[in-house]
Parts: sequence; C-alpha cells; structure tokens
Amino acid sequence: MDLRELIDLLPAGTVLTDADVLAGYRQDWAKDPAAGTPLAVVRATATADVCATLRWADEHRIPVVPRGAGSGLSGGATAVDGGIVLSTERMREIAIDPVTRTAVVGPGLLNAEVKRAVAEHGLWYPPDPSSFEMCSIGGNAATNAGGLCCVKYGVTTDYVLGMEVVLADGTAVRLGGPRLKDSAGLSLTKMFVGSEGTLGVITELTLRLLPAQPVQSTVVASFATLTAATEAILAVTGALRPAMLEFMDSVAINAVEDELRMGLDRDAAALLVARSDAPGDHAAQEARIMLEACRAAGATEAFHTADPEEGEAFTAARRYAIPAVERLGPLLLEDVGVPLPRLGDLVTGISEIAGRNAVTVSVIAHAGDGNTHPLIVHDPSDPDETERAHRAFGEIMELAIALGGTITGEHGVGRLKKAWLPDQLGPEVMDLTRRIKTALDPHGILNPGAVL
Repeated sequence: MDLRELIDLLPAGTVLTDADVLAGYRQDWAKDPAAGTPLAVVRATATADVCATLRWADEHRIPVVPRGAGSGLSGGATAVDGGIVLSTERMREIAIDPVTRTAVVGPGLLNAEVKRAVAEHGLWYPPDPSSFEMCSIGGNAATNAGGLCCVKYGVTTDYVLGMEVVLADGTAVRLGGPRLKDSAGLSLTKMFVGSEGTLGVITELTLRLLPAQPVQSTVVASFATLTAATEAILAVTGALRPAMLEFMDSVAINAVEDELRMGLDRDAAALLVARSDAPGDHAAQEARIMLEACRAAGATEAFHTADPEEGEAFTAARRYAIPAVERLGPLLLEDVGVPLPRLGDLVTGISEIAGRNAVTVSVIAHAGDGNTHPLIVHDPSDPDETERAHRAFGEIMELAIALGGTITGEHGVGRLKKAWLPDQLGPEVMDLTRRIKTALDPHGILNPGAVL
C-alpha cells in the first residue's frame, strides 16, 4: 500500500514506518502472539490528524487499531497485518475548571498525570487502576477501567461527562459536556465508553471531579483459609461501603513479600486490605466495624492503622501484586467478576481449576465489588503447560458465567476473551451489538478482530 497520500495529509513526523518502531507497537501488555505487523504507526497530535487518518483508511478499506499507552491486558490494541496503529499518546492537553469540578483532557495523558494535575486544585479523579502510573485516560475510557476504590466510587463511565470522538468515516462529533445532569437525546457518551476502539476513536474527554479524598483509615487482616476471607468480605460489605476492599491469595502474598520484605504472613491463605475515607471520626468507626468483621470470620491476624503512610504501604503492596507474580513466569491475566454472594464459589472454584490443570493460578481481587484477577503462570516455551494454562483460562471464564458473572469487569474483551462473549451475552445481544457496530463502521475498519 502506498502511504504517500497519508503522509502528505498529516504533519511531518506523524507517520512512522521504521521496522523497529513498528515492532514496538504490535502488541499491548497482553502480548498476544497473534499480533500482526502494521503498515505504519500514526502518532496523532490533534483531532484533525485522527479525522484525516480515518477518512483515508475508510476510503482505502485499511484497518485501524487505536492505541493509548499500550497497557491493556486483553489484547485490545493488538496490531493487524497491513493496518494502521493509530496512537493518541501525544494528545496530552488538559484544562481544569475548579468551579464546575470538571477537566477536559487529551486521551494521551496518563491516569496519574490527571490525578496530580487536579490535586493542585484540591480535587480528585477517583478511578484508579493498579497501573494508574502507566495507563492512559483514553485507554481507561475505551475499556471502562476500574481500580481499587471502585467499590465506593464507581468506574470510569461514572466520571465521563462528555467526549469528542471520531467515527470510522473521519467525522468528529461532540457528545455530552460539562453538565452533571443532561438527559437530551440518547446516551451516546456511555455507548462509546468501554467500546474498545471498535466504534470510534476518542480524542478528548470531559471528566467529572470530586473534592480531595479525606485521610483514610486502613484495616489489614490475614486468614488461614479462603473461605474465612470471603466470609469477612461479605460481612464488611453487608455492614458498610468501604473506600477499598482488596484481596490477595497466598501466591500473591509470597510473591510480594519476596520483593518488598514487608513482613507479610507467608503462611496465610489470604490477605485483605480495607480502607475507609469517611469524614472525621467516622473513618475510625468504620475501621473498627471492618476489623471486628474480619476477626469474627476467623482472621489469624488483624489490625487497624490511621497512619496514612503505613496504610498506603499496604495499598502499594496490593498494587504491586501483578508484577510480583509475573516474576514467577509469564502470565495469562483474567478479569472475571461475580455477584458478591458468589465470590467464595468463584475463588474456591479457581483453586480447583488450577489443581485440575496442574498450573499455578494466583488470585488477587477488588473483593468489595466481586472483580477478581486470576493470574495464570505458565511457560510459553512448554507446549503442554501452555495448553493446560489456556484450558484453565477458558474454564475460569466459564465458571464466572455459570455463577452469573462476567468475563471482564474492567480490562475489556479485546481479542483474548471474545470467544466467550456470546456465552455471557446471548445471541440476541450479540446481534444487537453487531448491528450497532455495522451502523457506525460499515466497512469494519475499526479495531477488526477485537470484541466481535
């Protein structure tokens, strides 16, 4: 394909074709082995660049894979042969309005950068994926990312008030805006959040902000059994809504302890880290309720701290769990969730699946909202182990669906999970999804192979 027309349409240096550069944009963090080799990478700097790229691609029927920071865990930003990778990493503008508590941001800004910028105005952007220091706001919106505090504050869609999005034919549209209440027309903004680049490319986001989060109180509890830990989770969520309620199993505990040397109980089957950010003395009161719930469920060790630094150290340990477990070997990462009453069945079921397939599966979780991240350790160079790991991957998703849950709570379907999507949604919803996709992208150029 002759790229000279595309190169002439865009500012100098926007279109990259160097083989080494292309190699760096073939895969996201999921490292999908089926990744293709793109014709070029377009590093857009403005909405106009995205419009021009998509008009050209639509005219020539060239597939386009939108990409943010490349931190996705489900293969949603996997390049396809002969396509374009359209990167928004250089779209980094931000404008903050403290009066309306909103921020208008470019999709290339990292989650952490948005948090720091709004904090200078005494404000807070709540969604906080564990990868918040490396994931982009555009990618967060594309996958409807969640995080540790979502049990109380919700996920990305709850903070997206508006956006600018470029459709497959290169048309830019504005949806929503800096209004906390707006019922005019269909809820199109919500439709694009979580659409994983299959319906359009997000070039700007209007985000809702909150006042700065109060100082938190933290409860840490260890358990000898998974059952005791899940009973404590249900007791806590039945009594109040914590600001955070996180879970780590024994594999994760030991992997983190190997790296951070925090004195975590290596013999524990599970560790819970819970936090309250209730105002004033209420935080300590909620911490006491959570502490009592953990002890009543049989915690072998449980304590409460009001020291912000000590509490943050345990939160950081939970955030570090995925890279720590990854040191044991390459990972297949899951993201399944279930209704809270079925959380115990999911966790014990995953343990049985791991044993049946003779693979190591570590489970970490945003336990307060039932969203788990099973981490399947495997050696890709060992065909037998790889087969067992992939079999376990599928069985875990089938288990989640059987328990009334979902194959993804916050990472997206991407390419790695789409085979199981029909089992969760059913034929009628799949047909409706395809009709929406066809209406907005009739030539099927946007992120082909993802989700559907």
